[in-house]
Amino acid sequence: MTETDYGIEVHDLQKQFKDGPKAVDGVSLAVAPGEIYGFLGPNGAGKSTTVLILTTLLPPDGGHATVQGFDVVKQGAKVRESIGAALQEAALDPMLTGREHMRLQTALQGLPRSTRRSRGDELLERMGLTDAADRRVNGYSGGMKRRLDLALALVHDPRVLFLDEPTTGLDPQSRTDLWQEVSRLAREAGVTVFLTTQYLEEADVLADHIGIINHGRMVAEGTPEALKAEIGRPTLEVVPTDPVDCERFSDVLTRFGPPASTAKPSAVAVHLDDGADALAAVIRAIDAESLRMDTFQVHNPTLDDVFLAKTGESFAKDDQGAAAAFEDESLRPAEAPA
Repeated sequence: MTETDYGIEVHDLQKQFKDGPKAVDGVSLAVAPGEIYGFLGPNGAGKSTTVLILTTLLPPDGGHATVQGFDVVKQGAKVRESIGAALQEAALDPMLTGREHMRLQTALQGLPRSTRRSRGDELLERMGLTDAADRRVNGYSGGMKRRLDLALALVHDPRVLFLDEPTTGLDPQSRTDLWQEVSRLAREAGVTVFLTTQYLEEADVLADHIGIINHGRMVAEGTPEALKAEIGRPTLEVVPTDPVDCERFSDVLTRFGPPASTAKPSAVAVHLDDGADALAAVIRAIDAESLRMDTFQVHNPTLDDVFLAKTGESFAKDDQGAAAAFEDESLRPAEAPA
């Protein structure tokens, strides 16, 4: 696949804010057309900074990036024509209605007058907002605001869509509805989607490929299945009937693999070196020690396991560093040359 075949192409991207470490330190990645790319990382890892650069809202200090074949520095106007973006904070006017937002956005995007109303109505219907179209946004729920923000990002039929934590704060049903729409855009309309998310489940469900960034550097990349396969070994977790027996259980279980982390204070867990094939031997060893247990569970590798293995950290809620820095007027870029 050549560079022009990619929806997004990034080589050695660099960004450093004043008086701080590099927010983005040599990031390279490629996203194919029609692919959903999940971009994960702990708090402050550089996710939002990368998105701001790729959407031309921040200039890079080094490296090279193209979106839909256009250079993000030299061809900023062309990039913006090609993309839609729904970032962490929805840019909505609380005093306007949903329909008024659509009219404004279709005009700003230069749609012909004859198609503006129909395009706005089409997107409001697709997002399930027809009944609320003539209500002011200050009366919308969080889920409705996020769906309206996504509709606005799609007005000009972009070929690349950037979603920066689009489902933060949504209830489960609203989150599922948005997942279905994002999946439809990629599968049916061929839209390239670059998704940062605070929900590992979201990345596992939606993403074709996943990249993990930590301290500004890429630490892992691949399909969700391939990344989980790298971790490989399933985890066995046992909760003793008597918490006093935790140490004895640990002595037995560590014969079959190294200790694993567990969220339960009275549990003992190990990564099984021989996988599920070892379970019969484990049970025999526990019986031989006359130990009793309340639960005996085997967990297959998850993205949580991948994330912990690659970053050494728990998955954080959000990436505030870039947003905070961007609010500093001195850090905002001048218009990139077209």
